[in-house]
Amino acid sequence: MMQNVHLAPETDEDDLYSGYNDYNPIYDIEELENDAAFQQAVRTSHGRRPPITAKISSTAVTRPIATGYGSKTSLASSIGRPMTGAIQDGVTRPMTAVRAAGFTKAALRGSAFDPLGQSRGPAPPLEAKKKDSPEEKIKQLEKEVNELVEESCIASSCGDLKLALEKAKDAGRKERVLVRQREQVTTPENINLDLTYSVLFNLASQYSVNEMYAEALNTYQVIVKNKMFSNAGILKMNMGNIYLKQRNYSKAIKFYRMALDQVPSVNKQMRIKIMQNIGVTFIQAGQYSDAINSYEHIMSMAPNLKAGYNLTICYFAVGDREKMKKAFQKLIAVPLEIDEDKYISPSDDPHTNLVTEAIKNDHLRQMECERKAMAEKYIMTSAKLIAPVIETSFAAGYDWCVEVVKASQYVELANDLEINKAVTYLRQKDYNQAVEILKMLEKKDNRVKSAAATNLSALYYMGKDFAQASSYADIAVNSDRYNPAALTNKGNTVFANGDYEKAAEFYKEALRNDSSCTEALYNIGLTYEKLNRLDEALDCFLKLHAILRNSAEVLYQIANIYELMENPSQAIEWLMQVVSVVPTDPQVLSKLGELYDHEGDKSQAFQYYYESYRYFPCNIEVIEWLGAYYIDTQFWEKAIQYFERASLMQPTQVKWQLMVASCFRRSGNYQKALDTYKDTHRKFPENVECLRFLVRLCTDLGLKDAQEYARKLKRLEKMKEIREQRIKSGRDGSGGSCGKREGSASGDSGQNYSASSKGERLSARLRALPGTNEPYESSSNKEIDASYVDPLGPQIERPKTAAKKRIDEDDFADEELGDDLLPE
Repeated sequence: MMQNVHLAPETDEDDLYSGYNDYNPIYDIEELENDAAFQQAVRTSHGRRPPITAKISSTAVTRPIATGYGSKTSLASSIGRPMTGAIQDGVTRPMTAVRAAGFTKAALRGSAFDPLGQSRGPAPPLEAKKKDSPEEKIKQLEKEVNELVEESCIASSCGDLKLALEKAKDAGRKERVLVRQREQVTTPENINLDLTYSVLFNLASQYSVNEMYAEALNTYQVIVKNKMFSNAGILKMNMGNIYLKQRNYSKAIKFYRMALDQVPSVNKQMRIKIMQNIGVTFIQAGQYSDAINSYEHIMSMAPNLKAGYNLTICYFAVGDREKMKKAFQKLIAVPLEIDEDKYISPSDDPHTNLVTEAIKNDHLRQMECERKAMAEKYIMTSAKLIAPVIETSFAAGYDWCVEVVKASQYVELANDLEINKAVTYLRQKDYNQAVEILKMLEKKDNRVKSAAATNLSALYYMGKDFAQASSYADIAVNSDRYNPAALTNKGNTVFANGDYEKAAEFYKEALRNDSSCTEALYNIGLTYEKLNRLDEALDCFLKLHAILRNSAEVLYQIANIYELMENPSQAIEWLMQVVSVVPTDPQVLSKLGELYDHEGDKSQAFQYYYESYRYFPCNIEVIEWLGAYYIDTQFWEKAIQYFERASLMQPTQVKWQLMVASCFRRSGNYQKALDTYKDTHRKFPENVECLRFLVRLCTDLGLKDAQEYARKLKRLEKMKEIREQRIKSGRDGSGGSCGKREGSASGDSGQNYSASSKGERLSARLRALPGTNEPYESSSNKEIDASYVDPLGPQIERPKTAAKKRIDEDDFADEELGDDLLPE
């Protein structure tokens, strides 16, 4: 090993820097002007000749050059240097290049020094690619397929499902063309499998969202059966989702389990989601015990809100009280993983406060609020579901739920459960217990106090106790000035007292606090209608119609306002929309018939009046109109059935029985008419019109009863004259307020009777309408979502309507019944 180690000679140790001043005279350029050989070479062509290696002996004197370590070597001149590869003094000369870098023959002939070759100009352009080459066509086709897939996904996300499906189909067609071209140019191993997978997967997804389930399943099968696609088995979960939509529960569970087998155990979240789908499928199939097993496994591995909620529902379905309690406790114990402290600034540092304000409403905070709202919804729904069944009474069940909630992280939900308890009492018609619970909640914080007072105000308002309703509405408003339900109820109490301007101010304030408060907007429209500000009322209801597109109440109010504005065509158009929403409302149908009757379209009026009668055959005005219509068209037999129904509804009204008899007489059935008149006379012996027609019919038929009825008629007429004289004499004392009897013989008295009966009908109809002019009350508190809501919803404020054709018996008299009845 030491044979290659060379030590410095000891003779040079004394002078390490000797030889630095020694140099080769070849490099001495200061004496070149005095060198005759050099000058001769410059003037002749000798200097341009190439050097001759190892052929001419050196003419220059060589000087030894010492190295830094004292070694001395001899350098020959450029003319007399050793030949490449020659051996000199036992040492082989290393191989060198034939020409020096940067020097060419052209340079020796006098060209300029250009070692980088810049004088040759710029490099020639690259060779252009051939667009017609198969490789370029394949690349371009790949790009088009990718663009189609992206456009399909974007269209699907924007809701244009039809366009997304078309783009997906185009991508599939072009991808197949691409595969065939690749197979022709390259080997099958070079096919882009990722592109094929993305095209097929997107196509299957678009088939699924367009509810083309058979095509989607076929496309998924193509992907799953292709062994070249890695991890394609997870798509069996999508196939299970399709079978679930088709309600093929057995196949859905089968594919979910196959997908579960394809997912590795390390992917815990995906396995949990598939098991949740299996549990949902078992619930929809009614197999609650199997669903319980799935959700119990989920709650033991990775508890979450949905699994806990569904587990509670399953135990409720099987009726296991103890398991219901345990499931509810598991649901309560699911951690929310929300840190509320980070939204509270711990110091007065302005930078920290600025950061805290910035994150109070960012996307993460919104997600946390949504998660908390979802948890509260699940807990409240579960409590309302199980409370009536887990104990002997629903009150005890609610008490247990309240105690469990108070001991959890959802303490604020306990008061909401108390309000739900009061609402349950309301549904059971136990108003005293509901009021007692709500009054107990008045001592809580402002939020709960405002909700309780709002519900109490609504209860007293529905009970027509407007003083108490106003008092509790004031409490609710003072506790929470920004509670729109409280402001709406306060406006209702003012509305009931007739102060419409002030009521409108409360409704406006409710809308300023919550622009989505539809109750306030509806009530302010009614208020403007009461103030005869029809244009403003119409604007309110049109705005409400933009929010509630299919609200029958709103559509009816718009039609009513157009009717008040004397625009019947628009009123009919809006009422037709009401009929499209509630086709069986008899009041709306009769209103349409009335409007068409005003317009002179009897056939359309008959159609809607008949539909109204079919759905509600007890509206006396509709019956009267239909009877009159058949009389006008001379269908006497059909008119009889309507007047008979009217006589059953109003047996004390002689008018309807006279109508029935008159229809029999007009149709030529005199015997039936005579029997009807006799029966009417027995019920109403003092009716003059009935006696007149009895005398006329008996005379025409040659019956002996004509004389008896004539005597009765004469006696009644004399009694009537005496009565009129007494009334005339006592008019000054009594003011003429008495003496108008039903069934008088004279024409004036008959008119008074008809007007009186019409007024009675109208008054009775108005009294029968439920809450016609009352505003829509708001009893729900949207912040707590636990207040009482009337299950029947708001009442439609229906305008007063009356029959357009009043029928009197005088309309059916054949001729004057003068002295030709019987001779005295």
